[in-house]
Amino acid sequence: MNKIIVAVALTFAFAVSAVAADTVVYPAPSKGAVTFNHKAHQGRAECKACHGEGAPSKITIDKNKAHELCKGCHAKTSGPTKCGECHKK
Repeated sequence: MNKIIVAVALTFAFAVSAVAADTVVYPAPSKGAVTFNHKAHQGRAECKACHGEGAPSKITIDKNKAHELCKGCHAKTSGPTKCGECHKK
């Protein structure tokens, strides 16, 4: 029984990652849109760092959450932190 549960969980996890968009564009009218390359970020952090606990799913992100999650992580990992490095008009 436990093997079946593990198999179903793994299948679901792989299915979610297989259908994740490669790139997502977040509109930011005043500063310019931010293009997020999901594929480039996979493997650099655990899914739950952005998606939270449970199975990863599409996340809703606003300016404050983006600055907390994205800019905060970039500051720790030498990623881009200046406005124009992520926002493109």
